[in-house]
Amino acid sequence: MYLEEYRRKFEQELSGAVLRFGEKNRLRDACEYALVCGGKRLRPLIVMMAADALGNGLDVLPAALSVEFFHTASLIADDLPCMDNDDIRRNRPSLHTAFGEATAILASYTLIAEGYGGIRFNGERMKEDARFASQASEVSLLCLEAATRCAGIQGATNGQFLDLFPPDLTWETIQKVIIQKTVTLFEISFYFGWLFGGGNPLLLEDLRLCAFHFGMAFQIADDLDDDRQDGETGVNIATLLGKEKAIALFEREIALFRSCLEGLGLWTSPFQELFTALHQVGAKASPAGFLGNGTPDAILA
Repeated sequence: MYLEEYRRKFEQELSGAVLRFGEKNRLRDACEYALVCGGKRLRPLIVMMAADALGNGLDVLPAALSVEFFHTASLIADDLPCMDNDDIRRNRPSLHTAFGEATAILASYTLIAEGYGGIRFNGERMKEDARFASQASEVSLLCLEAATRCAGIQGATNGQFLDLFPPDLTWETIQKVIIQKTVTLFEISFYFGWLFGGGNPLLLEDLRLCAFHFGMAFQIADDLDDDRQDGETGVNIATLLGKEKAIALFEREIALFRSCLEGLGLWTSPFQELFTALHQVGAKASPAGFLGNGTPDAILA
């Protein structure tokens, strides 16, 4: 499978990345613990897939690492006792449970800083290719702006705040949480892959829309799966809108995601596999009317 091949390549790069953090100590161990605990790796894979779809042969692994650093930092913060207070992350103790709250907070700071450093590093690597050397600085600035906007108070940070302190539980509020907390990190992924892969910066709004539809479909599928497993526990899209409306919204968003991919020239075999895998998760909530072809759940697990 294409996604597994990308995942293996990324995991190999990730295993060496922590060694570049400096001398071994408890803080570096905490960063490594948080990073190598598995997960979907969808965000860095999207960076790599988008760049490969453009066909320019540019290396975007530093940017892929940056996205994973940002995402992992957000998970560390989400799990803290003052936030979601989760003791378990991916079937093992969460970082603050294993290393203590102070070290967990410092690990999240470390990964955010390393994420921004990866943007600079990928820009320098882009300069090594004569075809794109003249635009590498502009690309780096665009990626820096995207990361700052999507990870900051206009993005994931405020999304977490609204998740903790929602003014109400209306669809408008829940949608804002999803957009700021989930969609924004996918937006970074698509931006990084596209820009560092040599894509046209004039198409960033189209790319942003692509990330929006994917992020919404991803969250709805996740909520439908949670609702199927856990019943009416917790607040999610399936319980808020009802399963029938949630399924209809999922079908709409995933169809629009495909349309965006096709329009951007990203409807490649890896993205088709990702599309099918996501569709398959949604199909479980409504066996009739979906196009899932049996893609293993492990891709999105």
